[in-house]
Amino acid sequence: MISSFKNYLIEEEKTIFFTFGRMNPPTVGHEKLMNELSKKSGKNSYKVFLSQSEDKKKNPLPYQEKVKMVRKFFPKHARQVMLDKKIKNVFDVATRLFNEGYKNLTMVVGSDRVMEFNTLLNKYNGVKGRHGLYNFNRINTISAGERDPDADDVSGMSASKMRKVAAEGNFAQFTQGLPKSVSNAEAKKAYNQVRKGMGLKEVKQYHNTLNFAPVSEKREEYVKGNLFSVGDCVTVMGSDQLARVTSLGSNYVIVEQDGKHYRKWLDSVELLEKERKKEVAQDKDVKKAKGSQPSVYYKGLSKSTKKKRLSHFKKYGKYNDDNPAAYKQAPGDKTAKTKPSVHTLKYRRMYGEDAVELAKKKIEREKMVDKIKHARMLDRAKVRKIKNRSTANA
Repeated sequence: MISSFKNYLIEEEKTIFFTFGRMNPPTVGHEKLMNELSKKSGKNSYKVFLSQSEDKKKNPLPYQEKVKMVRKFFPKHARQVMLDKKIKNVFDVATRLFNEGYKNLTMVVGSDRVMEFNTLLNKYNGVKGRHGLYNFNRINTISAGERDPDADDVSGMSASKMRKVAAEGNFAQFTQGLPKSVSNAEAKKAYNQVRKGMGLKEVKQYHNTLNFAPVSEKREEYVKGNLFSVGDCVTVMGSDQLARVTSLGSNYVIVEQDGKHYRKWLDSVELLEKERKKEVAQDKDVKKAKGSQPSVYYKGLSKSTKKKRLSHFKKYGKYNDDNPAAYKQAPGDKTAKTKPSVHTLKYRRMYGEDAVELAKKKIEREKMVDKIKHARMLDRAKVRKIKNRSTANA
């Protein structure tokens, strides 16, 4: 009989997914592992357990400090990262989860450790030992799709390689193994925590130099200061999204995008081509006027015509592009060898050369019609006025 609603929920939630690792220190590989754990668990619960081994060579981070770091680096999974000083190995994990009421157990690990953990967990299922007793209906061990990120020979920046570069004093390469969401300040703190655990001195001066092979021209240019600058506008590769560089790291940049800051590796962003403003020669007679007054627009005109032309541009430049009046011929267009205005060129592209002339004629006709209407209105007003006077005198 189920004694409480809480126990009822536990009985209903029969399957649990988990992973167990050293994560000393946590890396991008561990981030991928936890993402896979979350994905494979589906609607079931999942939990992350960390080992408590501590030594200067392979486990420099103390247990509680490491749990705090993992939660900080992977906020998406923070609630699932367990802090339990009783957990020493996978058998302790299995015993705890069995006591919590789970009936089926699934462990997610690197592809190279699936067989090992599957054999061990099933071997002691239903067998009482120093860890206690667990007796699951089913125990599975599945691959996260990659090798164990804690393995010494794993490709990429593994935890062992990060400890190595930290010991060598290479902060730049250490940051390569951290999740992209980790800030520069957090990276420095983690770097020194690892060094401290290895019995090394804290570093306060961080040299932004990288021991890259000369094959990477982009990195070479970056180190020389020729690639990015604070304030540069960049494109985030693979998304076509724009961002602005706010800080330069050792081998990465911090960019601002939609009010949020992100760490981006050099290969993941591309500098937008900067437009250089050319010096445009200004007409000497009207150059003091507001805005740019290129000499090509006033070439061959008298000083008085230039001023009339300037007034024309000021007046009709305020019109919308779809208004034919914006394309009215400016003073000097008929006599001088001037460059057509941007409005005229745009209208010609949109409607053709003939349309420009038709638009001009239409404007003239409308003006003439308006004059006639105005004259007729005045005539009618005069007639009414005369009639009113005649009526008053009768």
